[in-house]
Amino acid sequence: VRKEVGDVTILINNAGILIGKKFCELTDEDFEKTFRINFFAQVWTCKAFLPAMVACNRGHLISTASGAGLLGLYMQSDYSASKSAVIGMMEAINSELYHGGKHGIKTTIVCPYFISTGLSKGFKSAKPCLLPVYDPDYAASRIVDAIKKEKNYLFMPPAVYLLGLKILLPRKAVLFLESYVKFPESMEEAFGRK
Repeated sequence: VRKEVGDVTILINNAGILIGKKFCELTDEDFEKTFRINFFAQVWTCKAFLPAMVACNRGHLISTASGAGLLGLYMQSDYSASKSAVIGMMEAINSELYHGGKHGIKTTIVCPYFISTGLSKGFKSAKPCLLPVYDPDYAASRIVDAIKKEKNYLFMPPAVYLLGLKILLPRKAVLFLESYVKFPESMEEAFGRK
């Protein structure tokens, strides 16, 4: 892209796979594949395009993480870990840019619940009023809006904000919330063995 197009000022990282297996069923290769696609692909593109942004103190990095990056979820140990890594990396890059005086470069971390793509084929929310599965076009419009407003975070739906409060709650309360929204059953139905 740099050879054919040149430097870019807006980079939207959106790579992801979701294997949907329990921790003990995941192979080492599964973990490595998930991290290569979900995390390292974003590392490599940021490394490719951020230096030019830094040189002119202008640009915007957008990384699609996940609500699962805020809270380790059932049948998603590899996915949650890779998306947590994306969040941590983007927060660190934002800190480096800020403290380095590069205030012209913005960062946005996108944390959706589920978007109706091939990644989540078969997944249905048991509580769609609270945690809807978004249409890709709607999700894209929300992301574009967040970019225009230079938001640091975009949580979709707003209920995903609650996942960030996990450190203030007893673990049993978090597990109760997962049970209330029937997340384990939804994952088993979508990804479990038939």
